[in-house]
Amino acid sequence: MEDNKKKKLYTLLVYSENVAGILNQVTAVFTRRQVNIESLNVSASSIPGVHKYTITAWSDEDQIIKIARQIEKKIDVIKANYFTDDQLFIRESGLYKLATPMVLENSEISRTIRRFDAQIIEVNPTYTIVMKHGVTEDIISLFRALDTFGCVLQYTRSGRIAVTRGMQEQVSEFLEQREQEQ
Repeated sequence: MEDNKKKKLYTLLVYSENVAGILNQVTAVFTRRQVNIESLNVSASSIPGVHKYTITAWSDEDQIIKIARQIEKKIDVIKANYFTDDQLFIRESGLYKLATPMVLENSEISRTIRRFDAQIIEVNPTYTIVMKHGVTEDIISLFRALDTFGCVLQYTRSGRIAVTRGMQEQVSEFLEQREQEQ
């Protein structure tokens, strides 16, 4: 029980060369430590040729430090850092497929969509697609609110995207130092 109290959601930002197979090596570190990945997003970073992995996982700090260090030891990984939510600017997207007849019959559904600052992006006789951008809690809260009407046909949310609150990618300084050493 005590371990569960210490666990919190961490976000790892991992930077690597653009090489096939890195994702498998990174996720294997979590598997070996029996830590479940909550979300995973991979994209190009602001640095040419460098990819950025944004990974969230529930863990305690000791375990997340070990995971970050193990990931950083991988040959093609440039840098791996872990963060708590207050250290990052975070966004996700949610898509909600709703039954159009129910949306048209119950005006409270439309009011709920507006109250959550979500957008209706497509309407046809069968379904209505709603999109919401924001923090995880807001996206889940909209799902729960819509689900009470029984109108949700499908729901999904993206992996987290995040940037540090600093001026540049944390890996930028590391790459500059590496460049000077060569």
